[in-house]
Amino acid sequence: MKINFKIWRQNNSKQKGAFKEYAVNDLHEDMSLLEALDYLNESLVEKNESPVAFDHDCREGICGQCGIFVNGRAHGPHDNQTTCQVHMRSFKTGDTIVLEPFRANAFPIVKDLVVNRSSFDRIIQKGGFISANTGTAPEANSIPVGKERADYAMDMAACIGCGACVATCKNASAALFTSAKINHLNTLPQGEAESLSRTYNLVTQMEAEGFGHCSFTGACEIECPEHIPLSSIAQMNWSFMKAKALK
Repeated sequence: MKINFKIWRQNNSKQKGAFKEYAVNDLHEDMSLLEALDYLNESLVEKNESPVAFDHDCREGICGQCGIFVNGRAHGPHDNQTTCQVHMRSFKTGDTIVLEPFRANAFPIVKDLVVNRSSFDRIIQKGGFISANTGTAPEANSIPVGKERADYAMDMAACIGCGACVATCKNASAALFTSAKINHLNTLPQGEAESLSRTYNLVTQMEAEGFGHCSFTGACEIECPEHIPLSSIAQMNWSFMKAKALK
């Protein structure tokens, strides 16, 4: 395959960036998009040019590190996939693939396609955990949890924090991410004691980080690799109103 890459290049958040085009030959349709970028970077290094910086780690759709806007869509052309799960067979030879970093004020650009998502970490630090001292691990059946509750908590815990929900939202809202972290722990008996303070603190920190407000357009639900539903945000909003009323 021959592919024309149009890639955003930017040294850091303080300098201006611009698109730069690269023509790459001999790509195989079974390559992942990230492998194609590896191939491009090898050729750039051989020419003594700076390789394209992009985030990656496990390349198995689990870690949430990869995050690129591909042809105007977070992660790529398919619903509910990570960038590393996109393969070159999704494109045709001769296509131009436009690659951009996730765009959000709360995600400042580090370099090229890499953005700083530590704002997510700061949200979790405000209560995305259970602080009760549990000591050694209790016997599995000592705290019964109904299957419906357990399944819902596991679904929420599946969020990998990739940031696609923020990138695709017209308001750059982090409501889907934050709601998943809140509902995961609030659903479980171990997390109920801190549910109101957890909800209030995480939502307040989310707003302090500069994320926009959710307007329920549903784009985040379509792009989320872990299928976190939009109803998660509604559950968070209900919990936040309750927490605010009792504050």
